[in-house]
Amino acid sequence: MERVCFTLQVRDGCLAEYAQRHAEVWPEMRQALWDAGWHNYSIFARPDGLVIGYFETDDFDAALAAMDGLAINARWQAEMAPLVQADEGRRVDESLNRLPMIFQLHRDPADER
Repeated sequence: MERVCFTLQVRDGCLAEYAQRHAEVWPEMRQALWDAGWHNYSIFARPDGLVIGYFETDDFDAALAAMDGLAINARWQAEMAPLVQADEGRRVDESLNRLPMIFQLHRDPADER
């Protein structure tokens, strides 16, 4: 299981709208993400618009590829594009800045005694 953490930057003045849209994610978009392997997906945001996303998946590249080309994803990406700073000529979901994992506490430290 891969743990994926990424950042995105929401445009100035757009964080409230970004948060509102995520409070109302369409059921078919939620299902598409789940079916594509985006599990335990969470998004956090700082007041300056830096967004941190986290999800777990069996295969990151396959999870991205499974969403690519879906009509529901194209619609979502188009809706989010005005709110997020994406790489030139790329969709928001193609502009994720993946962070390398450098530490994980996955069991009770007392078990190591």
